[in-house]
Amino acid sequence: MTANPVASIPGDDDAQLLRRYRQGDGEAFAQLYQRHRLGLFRFLCGLCGDPVLAEEVFQETWLSLIRSESLQREAVLFKTWLYQIARNRLIDHWRKHGKQQGLQDEYDAQLHDQPSSEAGPEQQLNLSRDRQRLQAALDDLPAEQREVFLLRAHGDLELHEIAELTHTPAETVKSRLRYALQKLRRLLADPAAEEVSA
Repeated sequence: MTANPVASIPGDDDAQLLRRYRQGDGEAFAQLYQRHRLGLFRFLCGLCGDPVLAEEVFQETWLSLIRSESLQREAVLFKTWLYQIARNRLIDHWRKHGKQQGLQDEYDAQLHDQPSSEAGPEQQLNLSRDRQRLQAALDDLPAEQREVFLLRAHGDLELHEIAELTHTPAETVKSRLRYALQKLRRLLADPAAEEVSA
């Protein structure tokens, strides 16, 4: 079996990698997974607030991708398609179990238990407080604003991609992101927020 010379090209775009995977190239899937796994998982964690549920939906998303025999429409980027699958799986889960967003406690616990082992006690305390303030600020955002912010921050999606994914007009997406950023800046700049988290 001869090696595929295209397999070593690092600049392959996602659509090319997906096509190669569909043709039996396992390395192409590994590259896709490596490229998108962290952002997708962070997006799901931020959206549902439950790392166990996020992991379950994350796995279901990749399985759906593997089982799907169709390529995404050429007009849609792979990343947008992947995040749409993940978003739909999470919504399906909430509908099935009659639950809404906001299962934050376990996610908070994991988020705050990850300070750097090289940081001193004072740095660890400051990191923990910063994480608490950031998570509290995210929790304070309306669900639509939080979703747009997370898709932009963790999914690195463009506004038009978020608009297509959420079936929302681009101007509405732009407004939601602007309001989310303004509110996050205001909440994170407010010294009273630090006292509340202490």
